[in-house]
Amino acid sequence: MYKEKLSFLGCQASEHLLLADIDQQQLEHLFQGRSLKVYKMSSSKQPPSCVESSLGTPWGLHEVCQKIGEGQPSGMVFEGRVPIGAIASECSDEKQKKNLITSRILRLAGLEKGVNQGGVVDTFDRYVYIHGTNHEQNLGTPSSSGCLQLSNACVIELFNLIPENTHLYINEKTSIRL
Repeated sequence: MYKEKLSFLGCQASEHLLLADIDQQQLEHLFQGRSLKVYKMSSSKQPPSCVESSLGTPWGLHEVCQKIGEGQPSGMVFEGRVPIGAIASECSDEKQKKNLITSRILRLAGLEKGVNQGGVVDTFDRYVYIHGTNHEQNLGTPSSSGCLQLSNACVIELFNLIPENTHLYINEKTSIRL
């Protein structure tokens, strides 16, 4: 499926590839076609959706278009993609109840026009990311507002391993064909 999408879109395969399986709540990191690691993740509490304001995780082919947070401590909270100067455990009890964006942000851009790119289906304009969370106990179950969440340690690890322009294929089905 991934290679068919690339061919259809006229894209070259990236050396690193991320495969997100919404059904299994897992994110797999491949390098040159070889699986390096599978991370437990959380996608949206809502059904998958590419439409703005749906709060659903968008499907299809994306790329990591921006890496944000290099050098920040684990647990650093981001608002508007800017570190607030406090880690999650230093925030008020009220703030800690929210699903915070922590540690690192891998900002995503959709690569499929009309599916996850452009108009009301634009992943980039919806501010969909891969990021850390202050609610790591929820990983493995749908619990986000559309983003893909990882543990703070895992998002930092992934941030350090992959370059910008790495492809991410999000599939709501369990069978992802390379």
